[in-house]
Amino acid sequence: MAATNLFDRRQFLGASAAFAGALSLGRSPLTTLLRPKAPLFEISLAQWSLHRALRAKELDNLDFPKKAKSFGIAAVEYVNSFWKDKARDEKYLAELGKRCADEGVKSLLIMCDGEGALGDPNEAARKKAVENHHRWVEAAKALGCHSIRVNAQSSGSWDEQQKLAADGLHQLCEYGDKFGIDVIVENHGGLSSNGSWLAGTLKKADHKRCGSLPDFGNFRISEKEEYDRYQGVDELMPFARGVSAKSHDFDDAGNEVHTDYGKMLEIVVVKHGWRGHIGVEYEGGKLGENEGILATRKLLERVRDELVKKTTAPAKAEKAGNQDGK
Repeated sequence: MAATNLFDRRQFLGASAAFAGALSLGRSPLTTLLRPKAPLFEISLAQWSLHRALRAKELDNLDFPKKAKSFGIAAVEYVNSFWKDKARDEKYLAELGKRCADEGVKSLLIMCDGEGALGDPNEAARKKAVENHHRWVEAAKALGCHSIRVNAQSSGSWDEQQKLAADGLHQLCEYGDKFGIDVIVENHGGLSSNGSWLAGTLKKADHKRCGSLPDFGNFRISEKEEYDRYQGVDELMPFARGVSAKSHDFDDAGNEVHTDYGKMLEIVVVKHGWRGHIGVEYEGGKLGENEGILATRKLLERVRDELVKKTTAPAKAEKAGNQDGK
């Protein structure tokens, strides 16, 4: 049967070129032609999505990789509070790493809370907060993560908080240099939920390992003040080493009711060319944790499919020490 009966002319010529190219490189032509295209972005799972199950002891931290895989997700983002006494436990880290390997799950980052304010006005307290994070840098290295996520907590005026937080971040990044681990900041309350303030703070930190983890929903500065989430993500994406898809509630069509995922992912993926992982972080109460995770994953996949046609920008993955994502 003639080839043109199987393909139109353009498809036939394209397939022929791929076939010839594969031969010239010593590759299997069939493998080259059948290799699936990489998705526009990958989907990961933030451990906080399962915080109720973890706190109720219905799920153990060591079982998190297997649980993530049950949702069809093969990359994870840990939260330090669920294994806080294990950061320097080599046997525990080896077991967690083994379980990831057994499930084919990749460790991306560790979200660190409760270790002190990196922008504490007291110099000794600020130094202690930096040192408290050292163990998580080490744990991230042991697990094959690219980053730890920290908070830019401080107090004082706008400028004072920027200066203090930038100092703590720079110190911690210098420690990260020893292990090839980046230090990334999430918009997570207070002035850190002001996109302009946080972007300025990251610039002042003045270190190649200092980046951001834009979260779709954490833009409440105080009870009375909320920053525009779309503007905030836009301002933080130039520094991004990860992206967090916060979700709470969904309408009957499967859309998140607080965040327009189409608009948000247009900013992240189309405008800023993000091609790394986007983490599911379900925090709602109307759906159970399992159902909320699946609903968020499904929404990300649907919007991703819609964006494929619009996107031709070059790949931009998470940065991992050597700045390979910027």
